Amino acid sequence: MSHRFANGKICYLEIPATDVAVSSSFYASVFGWELRQHADGTTAFDDGVEVSGMWVLNRPPSNHLGIVISIMVDNAAATVNLITAHGGEIVQPIDPNAHEITAHFRDPAGNILGIYQHRG
Repeated sequence: MSHRFANGKICYLEIPATDVAVSSSFYASVFGWELRQHADGTTAFDDGVEVSGMWVLNRPPSNHLGIVISIMVDNAAATVNLITAHGGEIVQPIDPNAHEITAHFRDPAGNILGIYQHRG
């Protein structure tokens, strides 16, 4: 069975946005997500590995810590700089003493997500 279509795998995200152009530009610039347009004009993304999704209007942002979706990055410190340079805000900085290399950020629409850097 292909891993891409494996049962139980997270594969698709709908990300609340107040301005799809701003949000899609943020994720493309910070994480390198590839953007595409659906026939109905909505903007979708592919993360370059296996997850895809789209931005949706008229939905409140996920702006309280509950379940946190984290995006894998090669260099968390450099990604923190990209997040702030492109209109995001760091809400939980990298803890140099923590076992895992993570940070939480707020995107331009107010959604809180995380970044994760694999040690090693």
